[in-house]
Amino acid sequence: MTPRSWLYVPGDRADRIGKALAGPADAVILDLEDAVSAADKDIARRNVLAALAAGHPAYVRMNAPDSAVGQADLRALADAPGALAGVRVPKSEDPGELRRVADTLGVPVYPVLESALGVERALDLATAHPMVAGISLGEADLAADLRVAGGEALSWPRSRIVVAARAAGLPSPVQSVWTAVRDLDGLRASTAAGRRAGFFGRSVIHPAQIPVVHEVCAPDPAETSWARELIEGLAASRAAFVDRNGQFVDAAIVARARWVLEIADATEPQDRHDENIQEGHLL
Repeated sequence: MTPRSWLYVPGDRADRIGKALAGPADAVILDLEDAVSAADKDIARRNVLAALAAGHPAYVRMNAPDSAVGQADLRALADAPGALAGVRVPKSEDPGELRRVADTLGVPVYPVLESALGVERALDLATAHPMVAGISLGEADLAADLRVAGGEALSWPRSRIVVAARAAGLPSPVQSVWTAVRDLDGLRASTAAGRRAGFFGRSVIHPAQIPVVHEVCAPDPAETSWARELIEGLAASRAAFVDRNGQFVDAAIVARARWVLEIADATEPQDRHDENIQEGHLL
């Protein structure tokens, strides 16, 4: 199933790593980059390797691969056990660097585009290597590089990355983090807007954000009912037809219906788990 929530956990906080890996996030990202101070990079790297050695599948956000700490991350992760599910590569601008990371580690790589140059090279980065499994934006760094305040000023880069991802045959991009941790209503509205704009799933920085992201990413009952009815009544011999509600249906509509059902069927058991979290059972 395509992850809906990607929970960042600072690599230098061993106590939080264990809780995150046992928690409700669809994917956990052990962070060696922005959440870790320069003085704590070594201990963070040791904690991450220990978690992977314990057999817990997780992703890792390494430091930029052209930096000294990024090169140290790459050497350490090259010897990591099979629990390494993939790596997020920050500050991605150079397809050659992505190829080096992918060839060295042999796991899925997820370039994070955080600069004007990275956005301009979005399709080149998305197609840099067969192991590139998804692209996303780092909006805080991107806004700083563009000298904008974020928000609607990032509409064009967001659309650019959605188009690049789908042009490369990759999943819809994951939304960048919502930094106002206590503003769950804002998170809900922003995530819903992102989904309408072509994103799916979101990076999160606190467990309280997870149920909201899961809620927004789940197809609503009406959408699921529409998709199930359409697929069940599909006439394979017709390339296009008008359904009983008078709506035109062609191959693109059928493909969307199948995607909606894939999400709905995959997330139903997890959604019941999320209800417990919202009631405070796991927080």
